[in-house]
Amino acid sequence: MKIDEWLLDILACPACKSPLSAVPESDELACTSQTCGLVYPVRDDIPVLLVDEARKA
Repeated sequence: MKIDEWLLDILACPACKSPLSAVPESDELACTSQTCGLVYPVRDDIPVLLVDEARKA
């Protein structure tokens, strides 16, 4: 997954507005909130930040 650090710094979870972090060895971004816990897919290096497409961690 190729997402620039500056982009990761500004991306936020659409559900709770917490920061997102890259999941190692996976094409996913995880919400850093303890209560939310959604994981969003990254397809073709484009984050899909739709709550309907996310899964619970």
